[in-house]
Amino acid sequence: DGVTEVLAHRSDNLRDKFIEIPCSEDYDSYKRFAGCTPRKCGRGVTDAVITREEAARIRRIAERGLSLGGSDGGASILDLHSGALSLGKHFVNLYRYFGDKIQDIFTEEDFALYRDVRQRIQQRIAQVFGISSSAMYLTKPTFFSRMNSTGAKTTHDEYWHPHVDKVTYGSFDYTSLLYLSDYSEDFGGGRFVFLDADSNKTVEPRAGRVSFFTSGSENLHRVEKVQWGTRFAITISFTCDPEHGIGDPLLA
Repeated sequence: DGVTEVLAHRSDNLRDKFIEIPCSEDYDSYKRFAGCTPRKCGRGVTDAVITREEAARIRRIAERGLSLGGSDGGASILDLHSGALSLGKHFVNLYRYFGDKIQDIFTEEDFALYRDVRQRIQQRIAQVFGISSSAMYLTKPTFFSRMNSTGAKTTHDEYWHPHVDKVTYGSFDYTSLLYLSDYSEDFGGGRFVFLDADSNKTVEPRAGRVSFFTSGSENLHRVEKVQWGTRFAITISFTCDPEHGIGDPLLA
């Protein structure tokens, strides 16, 4: 892997760490939205937006939802927006599959906390990149992930490949991750790695830590394979294009 630098250690308690990087040309292939499309690009890490206690509460939402299904491989997904839930080698729609029983699994408070956390992350991204929070829209996929050391059974399980979010999902402009478990305590491996020309920069997950970045090729990245334990996180994605916006999940 060449030279590796740690951008954020698990033991750090970072108020705000931001590194500006020149924007790639990826955004030029799409319609630009004034006051939102990245003109300043980079990556940031903060431990000051979501508390560890809130992260523990959100993790319990993920655990309850994922206990209903789970992938045969090492990576399981729960998307409260679309209802997508890993089940064996496939996905089911949580809301259709479980119907009214969903009320026994999640509460209105769960969804309110989820919404509040998402809004705070959105505001912090807007503040750091100097854009208007109201010009950003939540986009899909936005989902919980649970990763363990089980081998991959389908291509969905192979989460460790280097990729660029905007190349994978054209709607993405800003990507964020909220970590819900601790590197080296809850799991080994599973660090987030930015792959730069000169070196790799890693973020060690810590419950409550938010890592966020512009979604273009300036932030090529991957996740290391989890070696032991279980890693929980939420990927929360934003677009500048209102046509690709989605609403917060509702417990209906």
